[in-house]
Amino acid sequence: MPEEESLNRDERGQGLTEYAAVIAFVAILVAITFGFSKGSLMPAVSGAFSAVAAQVNEMSAAGGSGV
Repeated sequence: MPEEESLNRDERGQGLTEYAAVIAFVAILVAITFGFSKGSLMPAVSGAFSAVAAQVNEMSAAGGSGV
């Protein structure tokens, strides 16, 4: 039975390592994307966040008015 317990611990460590590798890969892709965009990405991201904020504000106002 002790062998099974050590196997379970090893598998949990493997999952954590895989998640860390995926996060690192995504971070590298984001860094490369920002490097190649030369400032054109920031206005697009800002516009998207502004649109989402406006929709959330509209939903909040509609919810508060009892509609």
